[in-house]
Formats: sequence, C-alpha cells, structure tokens
Amino acid sequence: MGTFSIWHWLIVLLIVIMVFGTKKLKNLGGDLGGAVKGFKDGMKEGGAAGSEKPAEPAQVANATAAKDKDTIDVEAKQKS
Repeated sequence: MGTFSIWHWLIVLLIVIMVFGTKKLKNLGGDLGGAVKGFKDGMKEGGAAGSEKPAEPAQVANATAAKDKDTIDVEAKQKS
C-alpha cells in the first residue's frame, strides 16, 4: 500500500491533464525553464563579477570626497 505502481502515476497524470489542460501545463513548463535559465545566467555573471577587482569601499570614497570639499563630517548623538 505504501508504493505506487505505474498505473497509479498514469491515472494521476491523466487527472492533472484534465484539470489544467495541456496548454497551461506547456506554459508552466516554459516559464519554469526560462526561470532556471535566467538563474544559471545570473550565477555565471555573479561569478565573473567576483573575479574582477573589487570596488572601493563607500566610506573611503566619502572620506576622500569630504577632504576635497573642505566639509566637516559630524556624527549625530542621541539624547539619553
């Protein structure tokens, strides 16, 4: 009773096709395939970007910009 035979799976497949129709299942498969392809492309781009020289940290960039403009950087403190 715990295992399903091929006939059980065929009946389930037939019911799914009758409920959703072949057109919706085809569209669902295409959408899923496109999502997987997009994910793989994103992973490849992420790996390529990681091998390049890392960008300068924002704090260092802001500090050099502040020196150039002769501004004073002040930290706000909370009242207790």
